[in-house]
Amino acid sequence: MKDPDKPRKGFSRRGFLRGVSITGGAMGTGLLESAASAETGGAVVGPAAVSITLNINGKLRKVGVEPRETLLDTLRDKLDLTAAKRVCDRGTCGACTVIVNGKAVYGCTVLAIDAQGKQIQTLEGISPAGNPHPLSKAFVNNDAQQCGYCTPGFVVAAKAFLDHNPKPTEEQVNHGLGGNICRCGTYIGVRKAVLEAAGMTAAGGTKNA
Repeated sequence: MKDPDKPRKGFSRRGFLRGVSITGGAMGTGLLESAASAETGGAVVGPAAVSITLNINGKLRKVGVEPRETLLDTLRDKLDLTAAKRVCDRGTCGACTVIVNGKAVYGCTVLAIDAQGKQIQTLEGISPAGNPHPLSKAFVNNDAQQCGYCTPGFVVAAKAFLDHNPKPTEEQVNHGLGGNICRCGTYIGVRKAVLEAAGMTAAGGTKNA
């Protein structure tokens, strides 16, 4: 009877396949690396950063970005405008909402270089220090924020929505903010806040550009 604990001698098909796999992978990688080094002289290949100018909150801002860099990353990492939040980074939650040419868009889905020549508005421009927008006040009045990650996106999306529909119904608010998600489920407060802000604006409250 064979001892199961005693190591087996000789050739193993499983060992052979494992060895071929490891060796082939190493050789393939070495060949690819050698070919790449030969073509580029060992230098890193890729698009370099370019200088662009963005019109953000009424001010022209020059910044260097890689062509693949999103508007959200540029705002947060290069320009210190951090109100727009990175949550899903997949264009589904709305936490990174900004206004581009009057339309609410997801900052994570727009390339920074494609935003040149356009009017960009962030929460920092909507509610500057010392001069809160009626929406900001209404969100506080109606407890429309919980953890806070979605709140900036909701406020910006609501601003764009009210600019186009200043006297909405509750049903229209539901539809107009359908692209923003609140993981805490504070939708009732958000709806009330938008409707309150609509009344404040219609009654002559401050409406920042």
